[in-house]
Amino acid sequence: MARQPELGVCYYPEHWPEVMWEQDAADMVKAGITHVRVGEFAWSRFEPEPGTYDFEWLASAINTLGDAGLKLILGTPTATPPKWLIDKMPDMLPISREGRTRGFGSRRHYCFSHMGYRRECARITRAMAERFGDHPAVVAWQTDNEYGCHNTTHSYTPAAKSNFQTWLEARYETIGALNEAWGNVFWSMEYLSFEEIELPNQAVTETNPAHRWDYRRFASDEVKAFNKVQTDILRELSPGRDLVHNFMTFVTEYDHFSVSEELDVASWDSYPIGSLDVMPFVRENKEHFVRTGDPDIQAYHHDLYRACGRGRFWIMEQQPGPVNWAPYNPDPLPGMQRLWGWEAFAHGAELVSYFRWRQAPFAQEQFHAGLNRPDGVPDRALHEVTQLGTELKTLGDIEAATQADVAIVYSYDSHWALLNQPQGQNFSYIVQTLAIYRALREKGLNVDFVSPDAPLDGYKLVVLPSQIHVRDEMAMRLTNFDGDLIVLPRTGSRTVSHEIPANLAPGPLSELLGIKVTRAESFREFAAVEVDYRSKIYTFDRWREYVEGDAEAVAHTTDGHPAITRKKNAYYIAGWPDEALLRDFLDVRVAAAGLSILDLPFGVRTRTRGNFRVFVNYNPQRVSIADCVSGELVLGSLDLAGADVAIERLA
Repeated sequence: MARQPELGVCYYPEHWPEVMWEQDAADMVKAGITHVRVGEFAWSRFEPEPGTYDFEWLASAINTLGDAGLKLILGTPTATPPKWLIDKMPDMLPISREGRTRGFGSRRHYCFSHMGYRRECARITRAMAERFGDHPAVVAWQTDNEYGCHNTTHSYTPAAKSNFQTWLEARYETIGALNEAWGNVFWSMEYLSFEEIELPNQAVTETNPAHRWDYRRFASDEVKAFNKVQTDILRELSPGRDLVHNFMTFVTEYDHFSVSEELDVASWDSYPIGSLDVMPFVRENKEHFVRTGDPDIQAYHHDLYRACGRGRFWIMEQQPGPVNWAPYNPDPLPGMQRLWGWEAFAHGAELVSYFRWRQAPFAQEQFHAGLNRPDGVPDRALHEVTQLGTELKTLGDIEAATQADVAIVYSYDSHWALLNQPQGQNFSYIVQTLAIYRALREKGLNVDFVSPDAPLDGYKLVVLPSQIHVRDEMAMRLTNFDGDLIVLPRTGSRTVSHEIPANLAPGPLSELLGIKVTRAESFREFAAVEVDYRSKIYTFDRWREYVEGDAEAVAHTTDGHPAITRKKNAYYIAGWPDEALLRDFLDVRVAAAGLSILDLPFGVRTRTRGNFRVFVNYNPQRVSIADCVSGELVLGSLDLAGADVAIERLA
């Protein structure tokens, strides 16, 4: 369905005198903004004393913004419980892996498992929904704020321990079944009852990986249960409004596919410059993209969260300038706020909302830029957002993002398993999936992420990163898939309870792939294993597996072992390929699948939405895209400036 993409902003009326609100609202409308998020951090103003509500100021703010024609996204304030609630219920505070209580004084100071706090969240959510649930200006609700931020998904409180024991009993039914599944005969770890089971922290050395895997699954389920407390109330008292939560960059401690089942829209908070600074990229990458951000991190999350939202996603917070939280916080190049917005819309975003309207002159985020300076003068970002709004109106309605030809299966459960036992410090699921995504996107391809439970119909090429446990249903879908399937190492290497399969890896996919993994090794870069593929030498640069079976070897290590195998349409890479090997192998498979690619200049990316192809230049310097464009340019130039955008209308 075609629709007009929209712009939003995060606003904190409690931070500013009421006499400013009307002018702020008028200025937002003038800039082309249609949506405003409010309320997500204001519990102490909503309920200054226990049981004493004050919603009058919020009602006035909502009316002022709504009267100006703005649509409200109302946030529940449960990420910032007030001090009086902590004093009333001090055991709700989270406890770190090291056993230290994480106290009041910032935000996200609660344990997901604390049932008393869940009841308090239900109470404040119900009070807000009863007051504003049918307000005509309120079109959406955001639950809480940034689940998992500041490493808060995992808590080691008595409440978490009790809930974990209950979760395990529901999963295994008997303690004997748990002991068997976990292999607790090892190191004499057998339990007599579920009440004996501790949380997997503060042990002398490594705890049982099956124990830790189940704890991570439990912790993810706790986030979903916590979120559902609020969504159930909001659906009851504010029907017809979109329910949304704002996810984050590479926060993977809970399953976003699962949590999104309770939501209408998946949104996320995009901070490209800060994300680049904290990622383990090589210096050359950080130097080149220091003021633009990595050209694939934002798109990676657009495509991932679009999948979580079943086709619907928003940006709830888009970086407007320098931020305050990374080790170093460069100023984005002029044009980047506009570029990031266009890129999000190209990937299917319905809304891009900027954080925040005005830079705060007090408290923790004084260095975090806004669309306006603290003195109220418009900052560079406001001019760029205004330009973006004008361009959106010029283009009009745009079709929704359609299914791509290529899919990457994304598994939070596999990521957790690899965190538990990486077997090599440089083996990272995030790094692996980003490398695959980058190699495909460099070719100008649209790429979808799909969950391990998703159907694969219609895809021509599917890449399966290290899917540690392969369920029977997934194995059947992969077996029946008639496109090219590329499987990465360690897939099928463990059962659901973290045992090596009886038939060895890749377990349920052994027949499909025609191989058996008999040995694996990890190593530093200086011990890389050479690989001969199509008479050119590459490397496995951190992981190698020894495989045997009836599959054809299409590449070998130079010491004579199969490196890449093929059985019919299914390929297995028996190691971690270096960038060149991954890129060149995918080149061959993409061509074989009949997919058309573009020879994009370095640092340029593209995405097609409807009949528009959007080009974004993450380089600081000008480049030519003349060889990539065959249709009419409706925006921009073939000589594409640094941090600039061009849009082609496709035939």
